[in-house]
Amino acid sequence: MSTSGRRIWVGVDAGKGHHWAVAVDADGETLFSTKVINDEAQILTLIETARERAEEVRWAVDISGRASTLLLALLVAHGQQVVYVPGRTVNRMSGAYKGEGKTDAKDARVIADQARMRRDFAPLDTPPELVSTLRVLTNHRADLIADRVRLINRLRDLLVGICPALERAFDYSAAKGPVVMLTEYQTPAALRRIGVKRLTTWLERRKVRGAVDVAAKAVEAAQSQQLALPGEKRAAQLVCDLAHELLALDERIKDNDRKIRETFRTDDRAEIIESMPGMGPILGAEFIAIVGDLSGYRDAGRLASHAGLAPVARDSGRRTGNYHRPKRYNRRLRHIFYMAAQTAMMRPGPSRDYYLKKRAEGLLHTQALLSLARRRVDVLWAILRDKRLFTSAPPVTQAP
Repeated sequence: MSTSGRRIWVGVDAGKGHHWAVAVDADGETLFSTKVINDEAQILTLIETARERAEEVRWAVDISGRASTLLLALLVAHGQQVVYVPGRTVNRMSGAYKGEGKTDAKDARVIADQARMRRDFAPLDTPPELVSTLRVLTNHRADLIADRVRLINRLRDLLVGICPALERAFDYSAAKGPVVMLTEYQTPAALRRIGVKRLTTWLERRKVRGAVDVAAKAVEAAQSQQLALPGEKRAAQLVCDLAHELLALDERIKDNDRKIRETFRTDDRAEIIESMPGMGPILGAEFIAIVGDLSGYRDAGRLASHAGLAPVARDSGRRTGNYHRPKRYNRRLRHIFYMAAQTAMMRPGPSRDYYLKKRAEGLLHTQALLSLARRRVDVLWAILRDKRLFTSAPPVTQAP
């Protein structure tokens, strides 16, 4: 039955390989339910099918990441209105629908129905090229950092099986010199044979800072263990391989960071963001990648809420003024403001003064930092709104 001339809602349960789309009318009746391959031709066919059913089509998706990039780009290019229905909402509301099973079709039905009944879901649009590029680069950086952590953990685990004292001697995540040393010398016997003087010379040729200290610590650790542990030879070869991989990975991270800085500084807001103490190019780029042009935030309070820095009320009956930490927020955005606040707090200035004030009021270190981070959200919002650089002195306002 044709529904031409009426409004319909299409919910899409997005996936990497395929999507599932369900359309409902104003009464909540299902008009069609179909599987759509994540392909331009099939998505265009879906759009035409929905358009034939009604003059106005409202779309809703549960994923705004890479899996739905092609879908969102085609919808926006064809002038369609799209909103984002969080996955948490879909999961919780699924229990209110018939049947205990979970299928793509049921999820798409829930998405469409929620979009029909609610008007508070955030609209989606294709981000500018700069924002999309920064999202790709910052996400790639997060993956590289995670790979680095795994490599270091594996390297330290193998070193414990060779020489526990050598594993304890260095912080391999922070110092490059010990990692360079492990590309050639991994066992206590090898380190004792080369000695401090020759090892220092070997490290200096490879431009290792503090080569004397690295060599002394390594040989001292090697001299504390005379016994060769079982499997040492094979473990040493694996440590060598991991050390080479770690050094190569560090170069990839440096190259990616350079690309992030170059891309971020092409944005008109980069200078303003970097003028804020603690907000360097990496944190600034991650901030832009998450918030885009800030059009999705009505005020600084909404931005703070998205970052989990605004308390949530939990009032009931006569209990009022009861606030607690939010559970639904962007963890990465919160981390950005937290790290920026921590960096700014370590240097003299208004951020440190505010932190010390909160500590004097009895707040714990983390509580004081979160309070500072919340205050800095307001400041960052204000300087971006006014398009002016940060200054420790308050702005001069003209008398009316």
